[in-house]
Amino acid sequence: MNKYTLTVTCASTRGIVAAISGFLAEQGCNIVDSSQFDDFDTGNFFMRVSFVSELGADLVKLEAGFSEIAKRLTMDFAFYDENQKMKVVIMVSRFGHCLNDLLYRWRIGALPIDIVAVISNHMDYQKLVVNHDLPFHCIKVTKENKERAESQQMAIIEETGAQLIVLARYMQVLSDEMCTKMSGRIINIHHSFLPSFKGANPYKQAYQRGVKLIGATSHYVTADLDEGPIIEQDTVRVTHAQSPEDYVSMGRDVESQVLARAIHAHIHRRVFLNGNRTVVFPASPGSYASERMG
Repeated sequence: MNKYTLTVTCASTRGIVAAISGFLAEQGCNIVDSSQFDDFDTGNFFMRVSFVSELGADLVKLEAGFSEIAKRLTMDFAFYDENQKMKVVIMVSRFGHCLNDLLYRWRIGALPIDIVAVISNHMDYQKLVVNHDLPFHCIKVTKENKERAESQQMAIIEETGAQLIVLARYMQVLSDEMCTKMSGRIINIHHSFLPSFKGANPYKQAYQRGVKLIGATSHYVTADLDEGPIIEQDTVRVTHAQSPEDYVSMGRDVESQVLARAIHAHIHRRVFLNGNRTVVFPASPGSYASERMG
């Protein structure tokens, strides 16, 4: 049996769930997981349905049959084959903790993605990437060549058919044009403190101010630096007994975990853009293991 996912976004109205479930039943499909959310502030409705086709209906047939319902209810919808891994390009600079973590999760099958390229503005991780039998591209970025370098990056993204770009501590600001073109398809990770510290050595600043919580935020990239819709966040406690080096080590751990969880949610179509926010459906207890292992 083929397993598929249907995602739906539309204005909230009566009969949406009934229309979707009725259609799938008519097509010989059995729903195995379903999540929905009504945003009363915006009037938007979001739904994700995971199902198996017990009578052999394929994506072409499902999309064609569902289009009439979608037109009647003014839906944005998409069907996905859950066996089809999302193509991902990872971009990294000189902090390699997130890259190493993602490569390990990918290698053991905990993050079921198809890594089609790793792009860096430095050569530090060429051997690591090549040893994983993955394509590595070093594209130097300076003030003088930034536009040309980004064109080279986009060429790799388009040639590989990448559906998602992951900034695994890539320390270059992307242009507004690239952010707009890849809207909803670039995920970034950065530290988050209260109070907030920017600039050089934020962990040292946090230590000097006696911060008690170190956090990380993963979000979609927009033209507003580090202000895109948030997908995932987490924190870890620190105390007066810990050193600035401890802060850095713990910060790296939480960044790696938060980024992996954000990617996991995105590739399983559990994240919906809702203006400047996101709707993130959790993986159900019964489906998490199969999602995790692909």
